Amino acid sequence: MVEFKVVIGTKSGKTYQKEIKSPEADNLLKKRIGETISGDLLGFSGYEFEMTGGSDKAGFPMRKGIQQPRKKVLIGKSVGFIGKKRRLRKKPKRKKQQGLLRRRTVCGEMITKIIHQVNLKVLKEGAQPLAEAPVQENKA
Repeated sequence: MVEFKVVIGTKSGKTYQKEIKSPEADNLLKKRIGETISGDLLGFSGYEFEMTGGSDKAGFPMRKGIQQPRKKVLIGKSVGFIGKKRRLRKKPKRKKQQGLLRRRTVCGEMITKIIHQVNLKVLKEGAQPLAEAPVQENKA
């Protein structure tokens, strides 16, 4: 049984979260960052989404171009590493150091069972707004 937290970003800047479980979540498996996904597969009729990223169950971010489930890469200021300002001593002869790089763990670009959160961007709006998306109620 697979379940994902899906974060959907709209063009206006608002984001909506939805938790999806099997069988809808099975449609996201094997998708990659940058692919388009039909909203009908996720329960949003008429919508079309683009996958922009996500994170796995340990919180490591997904990074495009990585084919393995997890990998330690040497990266600069980009996905997976924000970058920090270096503290320099106040000696006049010392120059600023350029190019801060760190070795960070990131996960691959493909959605697998270890992925916990998936980020989507709306490409095509549907007839029904995302705020009024159908909510399934469990009757006991």
